[in-house]
Amino acid sequence: MKGKNRFKKGEKKKRSVPFLPNFITTMSLFCGFYSMAFSLKGNFTMAAVLILIAGIIDGLDGRVARATNSTSAFGKEYDSLSDLVAFGVSPAIMAYLWQASQFGRLGFIAAFLFVACGALRLARFNTDVVSDGSTFIGLPIPMAAGAMSSIVLLSDVVGEIPSLAVLFAMYALSFLMVSTVRYPSFKHVSYIKAHPFQLLVAGLLLLAVVAYKPEVMLFALAAVFIVGGPILNLVFQARARARDQKLLTKGVEQEHVARENHHI
Repeated sequence: MKGKNRFKKGEKKKRSVPFLPNFITTMSLFCGFYSMAFSLKGNFTMAAVLILIAGIIDGLDGRVARATNSTSAFGKEYDSLSDLVAFGVSPAIMAYLWQASQFGRLGFIAAFLFVACGALRLARFNTDVVSDGSTFIGLPIPMAAGAMSSIVLLSDVVGEIPSLAVLFAMYALSFLMVSTVRYPSFKHVSYIKAHPFQLLVAGLLLLAVVAYKPEVMLFALAAVFIVGGPILNLVFQARARARDQKLLTKGVEQEHVARENHHI
C-alpha cells in the first residue's frame, strides 16, 4: 500500500506543470495571437508592437523557470509551440498582408517559408545536445520576428518601404534561421556574470538611445545583430584557417629540421 502511494506521489511530481513560467509563456502566445488580429484589421503598427512585446516576455519564462527551479520538459515544448505562433505565424501573416501579398505566389511562398523555417529552427534547437549554449546555430526565430516588426515600425518614420525589400527580407530571414551561421547567445556569457554593474549601466544607456528614436534604433540593432553574425563567422573561419596554416607550416619546418639533424 505504501509502495503504491509512493508511486502515485512520484507520478504526480513527474507530471506536474509549473505555473509561473508557463503562464509567462502563455502571455507571449497571447501577444502573438493578438498581433494576428491587428494584422487582419490592417493595423500593422500595433501588430508589430505586440510581436516585440511577445519577444520581451519570451526572454523571461526560461529565466523565471531556472530561478524558481521549475524547469520541465513540458515547459520546453510549450515554449517552442508558443514561439512558432508568436514569432513564426504572426510576423508571416503581418508581412504578407502588409506588403508581400501583392507579389502573388512569391509572397505566399515567402510567408510560408518564414513559418516553415521557423519551425525547423525550433526543432533543431530542441534536439541540439551538442551545443554548450554560448552560441545559436542559425538566426533565433524571435530575432527574425523582431526584424520584420522593426521594418514595419521603421516605415512609420521614413515612409513607405519598397515591397521588394520586404519580400527579400522575408526570404533572407528564412534562410538565416535554418543556416549554420552561429549567432552569439547572451545567456551564458561569463563577462555578464563578472561585470554586472558595468553592463547595467550599458543597458541603461542603450535603453535611453532606443527610447529617443525607438523605430529607427530597433531596426538598427536588429540589422547589426543579423548582419554581424555572418561577418563574425567569416572572421572566425579566416582566423581558424590562418591558425591551421601556421601549425602546418610549423610542423613542416620541425620535420625539416629533424631530418637535417638526422643527416648530421
